[in-house]
Amino acid sequence: MWSSKLVRRVALAATATLALTSVAACGDDGDSGDAAGDNKQITIGYMAWDEAIASSYLWKNLLEEKGYDVELKNVEAGIVYQGLATGDIDLFLDSWLPQTHADYMKEYGDKIEKVGVWYDNASLSIAVPEYVSDVNSLEDLAAKADTFGGEIIGIEPGAGLTAATQDKVIPEYGLTGKLTLKTSSTPAMLAALDGAIKDQKPIVVTLWHPHWAYANYPLKDLADPKGTLGGAEEINMLARQGFGADFPEVTEMLKKFKMDDQQLGSLEDLMFNVHKDDEEKAVEEWLKANPDYAGTVDVASS
Repeated sequence: MWSSKLVRRVALAATATLALTSVAACGDDGDSGDAAGDNKQITIGYMAWDEAIASSYLWKNLLEEKGYDVELKNVEAGIVYQGLATGDIDLFLDSWLPQTHADYMKEYGDKIEKVGVWYDNASLSIAVPEYVSDVNSLEDLAAKADTFGGEIIGIEPGAGLTAATQDKVIPEYGLTGKLTLKTSSTPAMLAALDGAIKDQKPIVVTLWHPHWAYANYPLKDLADPKGTLGGAEEINMLARQGFGADFPEVTEMLKKFKMDDQQLGSLEDLMFNVHKDDEEKAVEEWLKANPDYAGTVDVASS
């Protein structure tokens, strides 16, 4: 079941990357910036983190109900930030600050508008199944490297979680030469996790909160006494420069956007477990089950 989803995500990412490159190469044709606002066209960029996918498809639905033409682009985090800075992407709903995406903000932040925060208790983690009873801290990994085949199963190479694991966790816990971070994609990591748990085999993966995996699998976060993964973070909404002026109604709606763990968890469960590969159907079903939610972000039409 996971293989088809992985193939689909990889294909989407590759296609979106080519599309973003093409748009950037034609940046002088007048199809972005104010013209996009005049045409009610909005491009939302997102990377393959599940809350990014869920929130992006949710907002695609909400905005299309208001008459906007919304395009989603699934690309690496660095490409999203670059697209915001150049104006090729209008909106990004999954900026982790102040730590995970700090390098991207240092490079592009002066060319990006901050819209607001919709989730304020996000955190990075490294996790194992609960049945791996003799590993409870990152300090335990060095002595147990062979248990995990010498690998930590990670996600996308450009993710902030990947950088934190590679640059901080591995050297500070003495894992260099003992455990290698295997990067690929979020779907591939989840496929490996799913397979290992079905077979009751040990596995160690990079993960984060909020994520539906914690509700679906028996997982435990490894203690991080050295603080290498940082503390709680905020999930921010970012936009290209001029977005607020071009889309004042959308900006006001976004500023009212909040989701708690139950709301986000139930949406992710529908999207990644009940209606795999049909994100739009998952959003429609979630909104039917939460009929008052759209009203919490709505504003009077201008």
